[in-house]
Amino acid sequence: MATMKSVQTGGVGRIEVVDVERPVPGPKDVLLKIRAGGICGTDVTFLHMGGMPARAHLGGDLVPIALGHEPAGEVVEAGADVTGLEVGDRVVVNPQDAPTGIIGCGGRHGALSEYLLIENAEVGRSVAVIPDTVPFEVASLNEPMAVSRHAVNRSEAGPDDKVVVFGAGPIGLGAAIWLKLRGVRHVVVVDVIPARLEKALAVGADAVINSAEEDVTARLTQLHGQSANALGQPRPGTDVFIDAAGAPAVFNTVVANAQWHARLVMVAVQKKGEIDLGGMLRSELTLVASQGYPSEIFEVTPELVEHHERFAKLISHRVPFADVHRAFELALTPGAAEKVVVTFDA
Repeated sequence: MATMKSVQTGGVGRIEVVDVERPVPGPKDVLLKIRAGGICGTDVTFLHMGGMPARAHLGGDLVPIALGHEPAGEVVEAGADVTGLEVGDRVVVNPQDAPTGIIGCGGRHGALSEYLLIENAEVGRSVAVIPDTVPFEVASLNEPMAVSRHAVNRSEAGPDDKVVVFGAGPIGLGAAIWLKLRGVRHVVVVDVIPARLEKALAVGADAVINSAEEDVTARLTQLHGQSANALGQPRPGTDVFIDAAGAPAVFNTVVANAQWHARLVMVAVQKKGEIDLGGMLRSELTLVASQGYPSEIFEVTPELVEHHERFAKLISHRVPFADVHRAFELALTPGAAEKVVVTFDA
């Protein structure tokens, strides 16, 4: 039996690298050799939990999860019935298309493994082919950039809009890139970490605000002009807010600064907190939730390819699979890393 190494949860705050059986593709499947895989906030959440509650256990026992849902890899085997894919093709993956469960999120397979089985492989549905001009570690950003793209799509931001993105992590910075690529007039990124704000400017944000040191209201008014809410109270002229941070303080800041008919897109997982419904009413603030990527997973791929050098700036750490424990230590330490990508030998 051929085996491979795979990363799974190993208890609270820990991973384990285990030897598991290497998958064998069926007639409709392909086998990928993984060449790069990103670590996501969802992976960190699973580690904080120590696994995932098993449905079969009424007592709520935790079971290990095979981790990794941001892969880029190379086809090394293809089933006889597979069309449109050949050995040697470089691909990115739709982790939500796996019939045995979402890859890396409770499904049978995890992408932080030496090999990954793509069941019922179909170009444009489960995988997309990428050219060899794009480094695998940049290609692995396809999945999180689809999350960012969906948030921007949900915002309906247009060329004349003035937009603020809270949170300069990968999702927030990805949103800033997509906003500028679609020609949005002015994009501000807000965070509390200076290095992240520098990165925001490097990827194309028009301005940044350090909310730990600056008055957000005054700075937004300076950047976006003065407007008003439904009662005529002064507010910055910001049209769209995107929350990629998930902190209650962000929601409160948006409500306090929303002009009449402003929009707030909530893409970050929200922490518990009170909502000022009266403040929302006074601005007739539209709250839009953004979850995953219903149609964006491969919508983003051509532009990721075209602008891969710009997206490459989002990666702060490239860590070899042999040192994957260090990769997760970085991801688990607040402020230590922006985007960690695990790389695999050819």
